Amino acid sequence: MPRLVNRRPGRAARVILAALPFALALGAYAIGSHLRLSENPNDKLLPSFPALADGIVRFAFEPDRRTGEILLWVDTLASLGRLAIGLAVSTALGLAVGIGIGLLPYARASLASFLAVLSMIPPLSVLPILFIVFGLGELSKVMLIVFGVAPFLMRDVALRVGELPTEQIVKAQTLGASTWQIITRVVLPQTWPRLIDAVRLSLGAAWLFLIAAEAIAAESGLGYRIFLLRRYLAMDVILPYVAWITVLAFTFDWALRVLQTRAFPWFAGTGRGRP
Repeated sequence: MPRLVNRRPGRAARVILAALPFALALGAYAIGSHLRLSENPNDKLLPSFPALADGIVRFAFEPDRRTGEILLWVDTLASLGRLAIGLAVSTALGLAVGIGIGLLPYARASLASFLAVLSMIPPLSVLPILFIVFGLGELSKVMLIVFGVAPFLMRDVALRVGELPTEQIVKAQTLGASTWQIITRVVLPQTWPRLIDAVRLSLGAAWLFLIAAEAIAAESGLGYRIFLLRRYLAMDVILPYVAWITVLAFTFDWALRVLQTRAFPWFAGTGRGRP
């Protein structure tokens, strides 16, 4: 009898096993909602599925009576804009500083210790400082994402560059390559797919920092709307918003995974790409 570690599910079994946890979660929610609503029809903690559908329709398809805007899409665009800028800046900093620390001894000696200490500071603890320094506008929200994500990307890229075979650097120098040519022709091509891995791993943290900043000081955004509606216990809207954030985060992760596979098939083929 084959060991359990060697048994692999077929295609149909994989689909069923993947869907099973979602079905169980929905079933548990349906049972819990039914029990609470049976005791108190006005209970707001676990709204029924029709109530959730009504909340989705009101916020995703019907214009707001006060502003005339469809709130879900306004909030989504606001949050995605902040997230995109924050991740873009963090990625650029992570790539530049990470390659410097991983490749250049002087940069490693001067920045590695400082970066290690900086990365240990809880990003949410500096949020009040960011609001004081940058104000309550868009910049402070973007800076929180950068402060929380960039140090992680820098350290990850530095580690990945440090793991590159020394023989490659030596051979490039033997052939007369300058430092810039070593970076662009040896280091960067091997760093890009690893950087995508690091960005994928940082997506959850980036969303956390974004939601936290929007919850405290914003006039639009997914986090702003969730914390605004909590005052009214509007779980019929809060839960769909949370589900929508999850869908967006999963979509970003999937898009990055596809980009990595198509742009760097050699890396995916090594089995080192993270799932």
